[in-house]
Amino acid sequence: VQLQASGGGLVQAGDSLRLSCAASGGSVGAMGWFRQAPGKEREFVAAFNWSGGGTSYSDFSKGRFTISRDNAKNTMYLQMNSLKPEDTAAYYCAANRNRIAVGSLGNLRVFGYWGQGTQVTVSS
Repeated sequence: VQLQASGGGLVQAGDSLRLSCAASGGSVGAMGWFRQAPGKEREFVAAFNWSGGGTSYSDFSKGRFTISRDNAKNTMYLQMNSLKPEDTAAYYCAANRNRIAVGSLGNLRVFGYWGQGTQVTVSS
């Protein structure tokens, strides 16, 4: 499975941005977004099981970010609203061939495939 992330950029605080992640090379059971700021560990943003069966958000993304998918395009999206400077990070999309238990969607270790990061920079 190959993942191609796009949509990052430089925005101002309060702006919105939508990230995309196109999957190819096989079917996926679950997909998600993680992010990593300089000097920090990679952290969970949001994830879902592709054919239903659960969506999970981190505390900081809940209410501001929305994860979605386009089945026809095999593409996952992350709509980010009300962006803050602390949202500045490289955002990575991840996938797994099989469904993931809802309680484990936030665990980066269960995702077997990763795309390259797309940089999001939020200025104050």
